[in-house]
Amino acid sequence: MEARLDNGDIRPVEWIDGSIKLLDQTRLPLEEVYLSYQDYRELATAIKEMRVRGAPAIGVTAAFGVALAAVHSKAANLETLRTELSEAIAVLAATRPTAVNLFWALDRMQAIIPRAIDPDHLRQLLVDEAARIFEEDDCANRQMGLHGAALLPDQASILTHCNAGGLATSGYGTALGVIKAAWQCGKQIRVFADETRPLLQGARLTAWELMRAGIPTTLISDNMAGALMRAGEIDCAIVGADRIAANGDVANKIGTYTVAVLAKEHGLPLYVAAPVSTIDLNTPRGENIPIEERNADEVRHLFGTQIAPSNVQVRNPAFDVTPHSLVAAIVTELGVVRAPYEAGLRALARAR
Repeated sequence: MEARLDNGDIRPVEWIDGSIKLLDQTRLPLEEVYLSYQDYRELATAIKEMRVRGAPAIGVTAAFGVALAAVHSKAANLETLRTELSEAIAVLAATRPTAVNLFWALDRMQAIIPRAIDPDHLRQLLVDEAARIFEEDDCANRQMGLHGAALLPDQASILTHCNAGGLATSGYGTALGVIKAAWQCGKQIRVFADETRPLLQGARLTAWELMRAGIPTTLISDNMAGALMRAGEIDCAIVGADRIAANGDVANKIGTYTVAVLAKEHGLPLYVAAPVSTIDLNTPRGENIPIEERNADEVRHLFGTQIAPSNVQVRNPAFDVTPHSLVAAIVTELGVVRAPYEAGLRALARAR
């Protein structure tokens, strides 16, 4: 399977003959570099370093990581292999605390382990389950795109933040999947992409993806969105999510809350596109979502160049939480949910 598909989709992660192939997202857009992993510990480091990122893609990668640990284990008996897999799952679970898809995928892999009758049977079961998670994510994103496209007018200027495209999933995208589906349906779409400091996923990844897809794209710095909304140049905003609480509060890349407040002030809808696996009914409200705090040098430096005093104190939360009151609709593969969110999200979770 090629990393770039005929229809412009991207494969940020693939399972190939007992190894995992990643498109190194830290090197985009200047270089397309592919990395190969046969050690789940090295794969866990790649997740921490954001060589693969985006909640659905992290979940898929972690599932493949468990399969990788099983395939490359030399354990000759089932009990030893199960012990090794428990360690692998713990290592992978410790990589990114906010993205609930990570834990959802690992829970699915964990549930497979008791079904095996011998080590080889367990290895095959885990490879098959990881492949199933991959394919289900791809199908879910395409269905989500169709649901979301129906919300957009025939002509629309859309603001998006961070990257919620093929690079953040198994290949099609969540928020960008909605945009792609609308474009493929013939709607006249243009996109404003926030650059998304401090790691510039909007500038490096979203702009790159949309240009490859032929969708009109304009890059803006994060502090320009309000002025463009006031000028009437933006019709709506679409973002992804790393975790959705039971009440509809949404954790997404830092800066999403700012976009939501601006959209509300200017009477514009903010849509959130995410698979049902991103809904966490065990987290009642947004304030219960753990927020990852990343290395301060990501803010002090810009791709190797220091831009701030060495000893300046830094806050670097990777995500923020947008209250459900600022969200116009949540788009999933099973349909669109509007306020009041709690009942609708519970119904979707039960239906999955």
